[in-house]
Amino acid sequence: MPTTLKNEAAIAGIGATKFSKNSGVSEYSLACEAVRNCLDDAGLDPREVDGLVTYTMDSNDEVEVANAVGLGDLTMYAKINYGGGAAVGLIHQAAMAVATGAAKNVVVWRAMNGRSGQRMGQGVSGNIITADLIHWSWYMAHGMVTPASWVTMISNKYMHEFGVTSEHLAEVAMAQREFAQKNPVAAGYGKPLTLDEYMNAKKITDRLNIYDCCQETDGAIALLITSPERARDLKHKPAMIRAVTQAASRGQEQMTSFYRAEMDSLPEMELAARRVYAMSGLGPDDIDASCFYDAFTPEVLMQLESFGFCKRGEAKDFVAAGNLRLNGRLPNNTHGGLLSECYIHGMNNVAEGVRLIRGTSCNQPRKSDHVLVSSGVGVPTGALILGQP
Repeated sequence: MPTTLKNEAAIAGIGATKFSKNSGVSEYSLACEAVRNCLDDAGLDPREVDGLVTYTMDSNDEVEVANAVGLGDLTMYAKINYGGGAAVGLIHQAAMAVATGAAKNVVVWRAMNGRSGQRMGQGVSGNIITADLIHWSWYMAHGMVTPASWVTMISNKYMHEFGVTSEHLAEVAMAQREFAQKNPVAAGYGKPLTLDEYMNAKKITDRLNIYDCCQETDGAIALLITSPERARDLKHKPAMIRAVTQAASRGQEQMTSFYRAEMDSLPEMELAARRVYAMSGLGPDDIDASCFYDAFTPEVLMQLESFGFCKRGEAKDFVAAGNLRLNGRLPNNTHGGLLSECYIHGMNNVAEGVRLIRGTSCNQPRKSDHVLVSSGVGVPTGALILGQP
């Protein structure tokens, strides 16, 4: 039995539904469609699937999806907490199942009517029921009831400390919107973004405007994780899992970790970085492209520092130099990301990581030997390094 997860599993299938603002169907229908499409993409008989993993926030029971799609007997099923922080966690659980023999072929998915149904952007002004309300209640009296307001608190501290300006945030948004121009399924397709448009956009908080915030989307994405040996017999080049981890740090709350000694860094991301670099034997210099979780633009800058692509306080300069664009040092979210493609709780970023390894991205960089993917920022999270087979 392996002592790490390095090269013990691979992602061999991608399935998605149409992305929209009003799907007109149930989340159950979306989940089943994405799982079917994933298995069709891989060329795997549904009866070979024996493991399922999704989010605690997903409304679909594993057995109902299994029955509708015609899956086989299940020997492993799980749900991961913490919203967008679960995206890499799904891959982590599936890889562990494959590596240990708990399951042979695991499908992970997220299905959500994130615009026409439960809107994540509403935060505690919506209908979220969770024990996190205990600490969120400490901030509600100050008008901090949405994710944008919580991220603004940390962003203000970070930007003040290191001289980050709105122009630096604009570069993150514009770079990803440029990628979306070649992605027909992206919300930003056919809608280029200029600096003038960004600077004059509708304010969501005193720090963030509408282009700093992710999409709200109806849709679903599913991925197949299997052994490297099985993956080689399927339809597409597999994306090898070089390293994967979940990560939560001391003083962690869900998006409101305001009582730590510092508010201008991401300790959970730094933990994830240490673990995936150690597991893979790689470092920042070995990473050719990234899919950083980008619910809000400041989060991208902070993650660049967490994962060692620049020193603390230097992300603004890294971004200003055009390094996140196609010919830059680290093309990031080449599909448009959560900001300009869609928001499926980070699963669309994982799917793009797989396409980058396959060589099928709408914006394929010159080199994509290794791709780094992260999940939710400000919550218990995770990181994933994908590599060529």
